[in-house]
Amino acid sequence: MNKTNHSELRTPDSRLTLGFSPCPNDCFIFDAMLHGKIDTEGLEFKVFMEDVETLNQKAFRGELDVTKLSYHAYAHLVKEYQLLNAGSALGNNCGPLLVSSLPAGQAGSQFPVSSSTKIAIPGKYTTANFLLSLAFPEAKNKVEMVFSEIENAVLSGKVDAGLIIHENRFTYEQKGLKKIIDLGEYWEELAKAPIPLGGIVIKRNFPEELKKKFDRVLRKSVEYAFANPKSSLNFVKANAQEMSEEVMYKHIDLYVNNYSVDLGVEGKRAVKLLFDKAQELRVINKIEEEIFLI
Repeated sequence: MNKTNHSELRTPDSRLTLGFSPCPNDCFIFDAMLHGKIDTEGLEFKVFMEDVETLNQKAFRGELDVTKLSYHAYAHLVKEYQLLNAGSALGNNCGPLLVSSLPAGQAGSQFPVSSSTKIAIPGKYTTANFLLSLAFPEAKNKVEMVFSEIENAVLSGKVDAGLIIHENRFTYEQKGLKKIIDLGEYWEELAKAPIPLGGIVIKRNFPEELKKKFDRVLRKSVEYAFANPKSSLNFVKANAQEMSEEVMYKHIDLYVNNYSVDLGVEGKRAVKLLFDKAQELRVINKIEEEIFLI
């Protein structure tokens, strides 16, 4: 979805194509820099709002200058993009959930995940799918779909289980679905680190000054959002798709935190651990490039 009124012309040092999701956490983060609430230091943006797997695919095609990416997708794109310090979604107790429609007592540890279990996933290159593969390497029968369609696919019996992300973790119980496993908790127990879900990346071949400028502006946008939490409400609501205000703010509280202002030492350690595990399992190739913006 193209959300810009600017002309089609841009220059590499001013007007950037920018991709992020319509989810409350991303709208909360980007609102101030898109709506004149902070100094963008001359930068202008042509915005594309899509679900994260669509953004992943756009990045694989090199279509976006700056974009939100699943960390799993970014691991395949380190030659093309560099990770910014600001804007990431990391945290505790915020990971993807594997759910089923089995009656109470049959889900959880009793749910038989096997090679034949048909599981809906929100995209091949999502961090959620990587964690699923880590926890259940035998789970190969996967069906990709938009994250917002997964709950209904499970309820209708089209799939045996579904891997849910974003605000669906606040709604699945109301719909009668049962949790099989919280893959965020699984990762945190395994790695003793917060779970890296998504980050903001910029084209690696851009000048260092431009990359640092965007990172600065993004950080200011996140800081403004924290200082003025209601300021972004209209932008969040406009893209929240029939979500209650309570769920919107639960979503923001879950995915936007100090790591969104700056990854810091602990955030970078968590990202490195995720990539090390992916390389160990040969899910990704060895990474030679500097991942982080210095």
